[in-house]
Amino acid sequence: MDLGLRGRRALVMGGSTGLGKAIAQALILEGARVAICARGTERLAATAAEIGAEGIVTDLSSAGAAAVLVGEAENRLGPLDVLVVNTGGPPPGTFVNLTDEAWRLAFDALWMSSVGAMRAALAGMRARRWGRVVVITSIAAREPVANLTLSNSLRAGLHGLVNALSKEVAAEGVTVNALMPGYTVTERLEELRLDHAALSAQIPARRLGQAKDFAAVAAFLCSEQANYITGQAIACDGGLLQSI
Repeated sequence: MDLGLRGRRALVMGGSTGLGKAIAQALILEGARVAICARGTERLAATAAEIGAEGIVTDLSSAGAAAVLVGEAENRLGPLDVLVVNTGGPPPGTFVNLTDEAWRLAFDALWMSSVGAMRAALAGMRARRWGRVVVITSIAAREPVANLTLSNSLRAGLHGLVNALSKEVAAEGVTVNALMPGYTVTERLEELRLDHAALSAQIPARRLGQAKDFAAVAAFLCSEQANYITGQAIACDGGLLQSI
């Protein structure tokens, strides 16, 4: 299926590894021009060269960094048609162990960077009457995961923002959706030190997800064909979520 992305311009945040890299690759294979960002200079440069993307070094935890990032991506590619908001997960922790500083850092890195990027990209999309915004969240946003209090809280809030914002821009040809990964083989899963075999046993598909599985769904949500899907939070989790 031709997703109608040839020549479209996309920014994938957090695109040097894991899910972000896989999404960027999927969009490039569909003919889109893609910019990716990350903090690590060497890995970002290597990934950009490997997949044929523009690499932009960015620390999204800094105030205003997301808006600057969007501006730089548009300087290099032209006006953005697609924005994939992918900020990475905040550190684990239970409520009683999290400090005010931990909450502030997570809010700035996850919430404010998402808001800043969307605000910067949406004006042009609305003016051109075509745009796709996909916010990568987590199954923890729908069914909380033990020891991930920051992610459980902030990502659930992003779902509310996605739904509310989608209604403001739908008539102008812009869709806004959230996409929830389940347990997927990425560096993040390794950081959490979770048992792969035990996790696989909990998943109806009886395996962990692969980044390419998730990227295929993301690419479709960015496509011309997905023009009537908006305000949704969609899981790619092998059937793990108990709710629908």
